[in-house]
Amino acid sequence: MVAVGDVVQGKVAGAVEAVRRAADGNRRLGRLAGNVGLNLGLAVVGAAAGVAAERLTVGLVTRRRARAELDAVAPFGTLRGTPHLIEADDGTELYAEVEEADPAVAGEAPVTVVFSHGYCLDQDSWHFQRAALRGRVRMVFWDQRSHGRSGRGPLGDSRFERLARDLHAVVGELAPDGPLVLAGHSMGGMTVMALAAHDPELFAERVAGVALLSTTAGQWASTTLGLPGPAGRLVLRTAPAVLKLLGRQPALVERARRLSADAIAPFVKRYSFASDVDPAVARFAERMIEETPVDVVAEFLPAFYGHDTSAALEAFAGIPALVLHGDGDLLVPPDQGAAIADAVPGARFVLVEEAGHLVLLERPAQVDAELVALIEDASTTVDAEQERTSEQDGTGAARR
Repeated sequence: MVAVGDVVQGKVAGAVEAVRRAADGNRRLGRLAGNVGLNLGLAVVGAAAGVAAERLTVGLVTRRRARAELDAVAPFGTLRGTPHLIEADDGTELYAEVEEADPAVAGEAPVTVVFSHGYCLDQDSWHFQRAALRGRVRMVFWDQRSHGRSGRGPLGDSRFERLARDLHAVVGELAPDGPLVLAGHSMGGMTVMALAAHDPELFAERVAGVALLSTTAGQWASTTLGLPGPAGRLVLRTAPAVLKLLGRQPALVERARRLSADAIAPFVKRYSFASDVDPAVARFAERMIEETPVDVVAEFLPAFYGHDTSAALEAFAGIPALVLHGDGDLLVPPDQGAAIADAVPGARFVLVEEAGHLVLLERPAQVDAELVALIEDASTTVDAEQERTSEQDGTGAARR
């Protein structure tokens, strides 16, 4: 993987040094983040609840300049495909992009890979995987409702059943036939599992592979966010009400959020990564989270508490499945990924060392390699099934 410093040389190096200076000047706040340990959504609460004094430090201008420089030069999130607008069954416009396979590279490329992103992110979170697979396979990326470039859905309809129907609409419009590989990270993985509950026939007839990254089938409310048990439970119990209150004053909270970006950054880093990532990568994650409106953060959070798609995992039987988790994930503990793998016969469980919730950004080379292996496995399965079908009916038509 080409380092950002190699791409933009001195300019990024200067920005990186600025970030390091900022971190040195803000150690006390970093320790606070380590002790308090709010999750990504609750970083907004911290920004609005009294960190104003902390942000008025000597390094404020340096930190802002560093963020601006990294935003200007980092290439993350700049890969684009052919844009499409899909209308969901409730009229919400969903934004998606298609990357066609290059026949010279991919050959017949029998599968289409559909990528679903996580909470408070957008399709650009798959940046490294998009770059690694570009041209090798047909890909569809989409922004879940109220995220990225997609439209805002009706208030109060942010359940996973709703997101499953959205994904169904995207597949129906942009990959209406042929075998599929469905990849989901975090909330996106939950959307994939909810789709299995919504339309198990799709999985039986067309889905040739599934990749579930940093996700859960329904035990999320039991997590402690890396805090002592009672503290973690208290945060989880109070978060929806606090965020709902903040969501009623989005303009005020967004202003506080912008002014407090330097205070929020340690929380984002703690709950995104388990190692010292390139500052440009960390800033890329911060930017996606910053661009998710606080009322969207508040609206979607309750859906996680009631999410339970464990019964839908039956639809994955006989399908090549990858379940991948970072060993340092504080938002969705690895044992929840292991539980999914245990429920899916033949699933491959990969525990990535020194990786947090955003493993797809923190350890892209390993994630890319695992996805390539899954796609190859799915393609082999499709080819074998095509041969069997051809022998049975003489048409060569595949079931998937």
